[in-house]
Formats: sequence, C-alpha cells, structure tokens
Amino acid sequence: MTDSIMSKAATMEIPINSNGDTGTLPEDDSLEQAAKRQWSLGEKDLQQVMVSGPNLNETSIVSGGYGGTAEGIIPTSSIKGPGIRYNAQFCKRIEVTGIGSNMNHSSSSSSMTAEESTKGVAVEKIEQVKKWGLNTYKCTKQMISERFGRGSRTVDLELEAQIEVLRDTKRKYENVLRLARGLTNHFYNMVQTQHALGDTFADLSQKSPELRDEFGYNAETQKLLCKNGETLLGAINFFVSSINTLVNKTMEDTLMTIKMYENARLEFDAYRTDLEELSAGPRDAVTIARIEAAQQQYQVQKDKYERLRSDVTIKLKFLEENKVKVMHKQLLLFHNAISAYFAGNQQQLEQTLRQFNIKLRPPGADKPSWLEEQ
Repeated sequence: MTDSIMSKAATMEIPINSNGDTGTLPEDDSLEQAAKRQWSLGEKDLQQVMVSGPNLNETSIVSGGYGGTAEGIIPTSSIKGPGIRYNAQFCKRIEVTGIGSNMNHSSSSSSMTAEESTKGVAVEKIEQVKKWGLNTYKCTKQMISERFGRGSRTVDLELEAQIEVLRDTKRKYENVLRLARGLTNHFYNMVQTQHALGDTFADLSQKSPELRDEFGYNAETQKLLCKNGETLLGAINFFVSSINTLVNKTMEDTLMTIKMYENARLEFDAYRTDLEELSAGPRDAVTIARIEAAQQQYQVQKDKYERLRSDVTIKLKFLEENKVKVMHKQLLLFHNAISAYFAGNQQQLEQTLRQFNIKLRPPGADKPSWLEEQ
C-alpha cells in the first residue's frame, strides 16, 4: 500500500497539460534555446547545430520514475511542443535554402556563359564592320581620285577592249530579241485570226448552198495557212528561246564575272596607292609595322585581281566560241523557216523543223500540265 502511494506521488510530480504538452521538460527547454540560437545563426552554422543536437524521435518522457514500466513512456513524436515546431521549420528552411543556392549557382554560371558568347559575337561583328568600313573608305577614295584624274589605275588594254565589245554585242542582241518577240506576238495573232476565219468560212459553206464551193475553198486555204503558221511559230519560238538563253544567261554570267573583276581592280589600286603613300613617308617603328601590314594586304588584293582577270579572259574566249556556234544554227533555222513559209512549201518547212529537232505541241497542249509546272 505504501509502495503504491509513493508511486502515485512520483507520478504526480510531472505535470501534463490537457493538450498533451508537458510543463517544463529539460529536453524541450534545451531544444527551444537551441532553436532560438539557430534562428540567429547562418545557414551553415544552422546545419551543424541541427546535426549535433538531440534527436527528437529518440527522446521520451518517463512518467513513473526510474522503476517504471514501458507503459509509462510517452514518445515525444506524439507531442506537439515548441521544440518539434522549431525543428520542422528549420529543417524546411535548410532544404529550401540549399535548393535555392544550387539553382542560383547554376543560373549564374549559365548566364555568365551566355554573356560571354554574346560578347564574342558582338566583338566579331564589330571587327567585320570595322574592316568593311576601312575597305569602303579606301575604295571610295580611289574611285574619286580616278574620276577627277588625280589617281592612277591599272589598265589591261586588250582585256578592256574585249569587255567593251561584249557589252556592245549584248545591247544589239537584246534589240534582236525584242524584235523577234514582237514578230512572234504579231504572227501568233495572225494565225489565230486565220483559224477563226477558216471556221467561219466552213460554217457558211454549210449554211449557204449557193456559195458552198467558194466558202469551202477559202476555208481549206485558211486552215492550211493556219497549219503552216503554227509550224513557223514553233521555229520562231525556238529561235527566241535560244537568243534569250545566250543574252540573259550566258552573256550575263560573263558580265557578272567582269563586274567582280572591276571591283577587284579598284580594291587592288586602292591598296597599291595606300602602300605607295606609306612607303614615301618617314620611316619609324610604327610606320614600318604599317608598311608591312599594307604590303600583306596589297599582296592579297593582287592575287585576287590576277585570278579574276584570268577568269574573265577564259570566259570571254568560251563565250565567243559559244556565240558563233549558237547563232550559226539559229540564223540558218530562221532563214529556212521563213523562206519555206512564204514560198508555200509545206514539206520544206516541216523538213526544217525536223533538221533542228524541233517538236511542235498539239493544238490543245498550249498550257502545260501540273506535272510540267512542278
């Protein structure tokens, strides 16, 4: 009886509130004081304190004294005291702060890489603009000097004469092409008129018995002229197509190379003049370095100029040979076709087209199919 009273007295010494909170536990006091210290410390100190501090899951409250049974042990994980609340908040704060610091580090490194690449591209563009501006200034200066007769220019008399002949030939061939296209349009309209007139005569021959023979003869004549006209149109269209290819593709390609050659010549003379001006000036360490750089640029422009001059010479030679070959064939075709048509020789006209491998389209095939347009 006395032992049971003493056990109750020992149990009564530990006050427990109605909400499950203990009164003043040493573990809770130490946790609350440690939590307050951790709140004022940095993130690094906070982690060390939490690692070395007491483990709340292993802490228990004994309600029956030293000799009590296991039924009197209350695990602190079921107690919602201030120690547990501080511990959860600080653990959450540590996790969020660690993730944020890693994200900030990765984002800062990626932003630094992007910034460096952007700076590299900007510097490269600035250098390109600088070189372009310097080259444009030198070429403009050389061009103005040549126009006012103050500067010297490199001239290849034989090549310049050939270039001038080519430009004059292109202008004359363009005029031939324009006139041939006009002839094609007019002749096409005439053939369409003859076709319509032949259909009208044929219709009238059926509706006018007293003039059936006369309308019939004229209808047959117009249909024959229309057929021969379509054959001649095929020859003229082939002639126009060949002249157009020669003028607007072959000659134009050679003239584009000539334009590149003239630009290279201007750049070559500009750097040559720059080198001559530097060589004529005083010699010091800075000037010698500039002369060496100018000499390198001069050599680069000289190689480019000579390479393009060689290209122009070769293209002019091949163009002349191609022009003679093409025009010989096309002029012969044009002459034979025109002569046979106006002489009324249908067989010779058809033979001329076969001789030059010209195939006529059937009357209903004026518009290409969707497969041919692809």
